[in-house]
Amino acid sequence: MDCINAKYVSQKISKTRWRPVLASALQQPEFFAAGSWDNEDNKVSIWSVGETGVYSMGDEFEGDPQLLCECEHRGDVLDLQFLDQDRLVTASSSGAVTIYKLHSESQTLSVVHAWEGAHHYHCASAPCTAVVCRSPELVSVGEDGRVVLYKADQSRVTCTIENADSSTIHAVTFLRSAEVLTVNSIGQLKLWDLRQGSEPAQILSLTGDRVPLHCVDKHPNQQHIVATGGRDGMLCIWDVRMGSVPFSLMEAHSAEMWEVHFHPSNPDHLFTCSEDGSLLHWETSSGSDAHSFLQGHNSSMMSRSATAPAGGNQSLISAWLGGDSSKGRLETTHMLPSQTLSVNSLDVLGQCLVCGTDGEAVYIHRRVPV
Repeated sequence: MDCINAKYVSQKISKTRWRPVLASALQQPEFFAAGSWDNEDNKVSIWSVGETGVYSMGDEFEGDPQLLCECEHRGDVLDLQFLDQDRLVTASSSGAVTIYKLHSESQTLSVVHAWEGAHHYHCASAPCTAVVCRSPELVSVGEDGRVVLYKADQSRVTCTIENADSSTIHAVTFLRSAEVLTVNSIGQLKLWDLRQGSEPAQILSLTGDRVPLHCVDKHPNQQHIVATGGRDGMLCIWDVRMGSVPFSLMEAHSAEMWEVHFHPSNPDHLFTCSEDGSLLHWETSSGSDAHSFLQGHNSSMMSRSATAPAGGNQSLISAWLGGDSSKGRLETTHMLPSQTLSVNSLDVLGQCLVCGTDGEAVYIHRRVPV
């Protein structure tokens, strides 16, 4: 708790994202982007946190983040993703998808290109709810049920799946280079092969109540493992290779879960944030103990789940697929000092975590134990 720095920014923050760092540099992130919503004039802003935090005698982090630059944004910022180190992409409630460029020398932010009305109904715009980037490609989804593919250096849309969904698509992630996964407002995950056209390759769903899903993230090393969260605050872990229902369900929050993120380099750690004002750090104790536990727990599951991991020293089986059945192997920690208004967004990179709230504050944690 003593490593958290709160910065009041006088606007409700809908999205926060760390600027990527060069993989070879091994440094902690120095800059983050924030997007606002529910204000008369919304903005995209870039903030500097410096290379090193200064800690006082009491171990409290000193030195507020400094506003580097900002740019007006038409409509609420409903999503924000870095395309690369110098470009970021926003999804707007106006239906637009916009690329901004950060000019490091002049410390300014400018619009490179906007696809106005990328999401729309017959005679009105539809909110663009989410974007995902895999440079140079990006994909957006919206309330209009469309999935739209773009190339960052081309002004024309690459392709559109017009009727991908009859309900609102709330989030999207790349699984592989030509495959994206979407989640919608009736509790479904749909896997799309962008080379195949207009029908989903696979549909997974929550059984029983059709609880809207708001967020999705994939395991960085094992793309078949994904986490979702939605209106009921439950954390769901899915194995897209096995069946059509979640592998495990865990009680997480008492209200809507807005975002879920695996740690990009240590995916035994996962983070969730919610309308209930909390931000949780989930940690599985993986390794040989989880491996032997799962083997004893269900040998048939073991044989279906064992994969050759891409991440080197990963356990043979992902600890996340132990789920709620592996008692005592999943620890949760509250990351914020006190309950606040809705925590709308979080991002984690290295040992640094940033989140944005409806309390017009950004919180930065510089010593996340991962």
